[in-house]
Amino acid sequence: MIELMRSTDPTMIAFATAMLQGEDITTFPLDVHMSVLEGSSGFLPRRLMVLERDLWRARIVLADNDIPTGL
Repeated sequence: MIELMRSTDPTMIAFATAMLQGEDITTFPLDVHMSVLEGSSGFLPRRLMVLERDLWRARIVLADNDIPTGL
């Protein structure tokens, strides 16, 4: 899996995941439960991973929907 985007905004990760799943692109969010370690302050970014074969399609979907990847 390849990192597609990272963000401290959980709604952005959720929106990107929904958009990608709508295009049949498998996603896997990482660092979702890091709030336990950080004390729910939201300064640790969450990452969204995709399969390497879907990376270019995923980038196009995010770009078409004005979703910043942060990379």
